Amino acid sequence: MVKISKCKHCPICLGNNCFNNIPLFAGLNEEELVKLSEGISFKTYKKGETIFRTGDKADGMYIVCSGKMKIYNFTVDGREQILYIYSAGDFVGGLNLLKEDEYKYNGVALEATTISTLSKKKFDEIVTKNPSMLLKILEKAYERIRWAEDLINRLTATSVDAKVAGLLLYLIDDFGRESENGIILELSINREEMGSYAGLSRETITRKLNMFKDLGYLEFYGNKIILIKDRDQLEKLLNK
Repeated sequence: MVKISKCKHCPICLGNNCFNNIPLFAGLNEEELVKLSEGISFKTYKKGETIFRTGDKADGMYIVCSGKMKIYNFTVDGREQILYIYSAGDFVGGLNLLKEDEYKYNGVALEATTISTLSKKKFDEIVTKNPSMLLKILEKAYERIRWAEDLINRLTATSVDAKVAGLLLYLIDDFGRESENGIILELSINREEMGSYAGLSRETITRKLNMFKDLGYLEFYGNKIILIKDRDQLEKLLNK
């Protein structure tokens, strides 16, 4: 782990470079990491605080150091549609380091979240000497395209049961952990946001979750913890 003095302002890293946790920068040497760290800034956002808005200038990359952020847009009828949820180690705006643009969506902290921002100027100084970084960005862009395909599948599923089952399975990556009794989802999103993620109303999400509970697929522990007891049954619903 490379020690970067510039990173001491980050309450998460405590002197260790955030970039060590980002696969995009895995091939950089110590000198290059130091130069990159000089081009970053840190900010901690409270739950519900806006990180960027549609139309903001996109001339850098946001890296999630800790916490979670949601990426969302609004539908034609004004409803919020969550597109993605990013956790520690994820980044937004990698392609903006190649070409400045403006954001087409919004980013908001789902909980207390620390973000580091890398400027395009500093990135340009490094990438000319490290063409492999461009390849990594393109690989990540391809991965985001696959995520977009998953999003389309999630929103266009004909069965409401399949939409809710797909949502629960999708949330495992961001919120899940294994336990003796199944997979525990420790959520920082509420039922309305779950509906926004699946393209359903809060009432529909609540009704279907209760139905899954009655069927023995789930168990609730308060409003923010869901135990997935039967993952296989949820996966079967996707194929109906």
